[in-house]
Amino acid sequence: MNKKDLSEYKRKYDISRHHAWAGSVILAVLVATRGFLELSKIDVNDTIFVIIGIIVIIYTLSSVFLTYRYRLGLTAEQKKIVEVHHHESEDKLEKERIKLEKKKAKAEAKKAKKQDK
Repeated sequence: MNKKDLSEYKRKYDISRHHAWAGSVILAVLVATRGFLELSKIDVNDTIFVIIGIIVIIYTLSSVFLTYRYRLGLTAEQKKIVEVHHHESEDKLEKERIKLEKKKAKAEAKKAKKQDK
């Protein structure tokens, strides 16, 4: 996959994830509305809630399916970030090693100078 495909997958993943969350919130609001109407003793036809509920469930499940389908874009982005951090940490370790070697050489030079006196 090239970079353009990965960015497109990431964009589609973000959209699908947003719709999956929206579907779950809509379903929760639907259930809460049904409970509120029942507590308020307002008579509403249950088939309306069942039909709307089934539609929202299908919408949410299809969005969740798409998030799994486009998750490659997300994992590719994360792999890039991990690789960059890995290289940065290797560079830092190398710099620290060089500093320690310089300090060690300096300490040995001081020690040799004291011994010569």
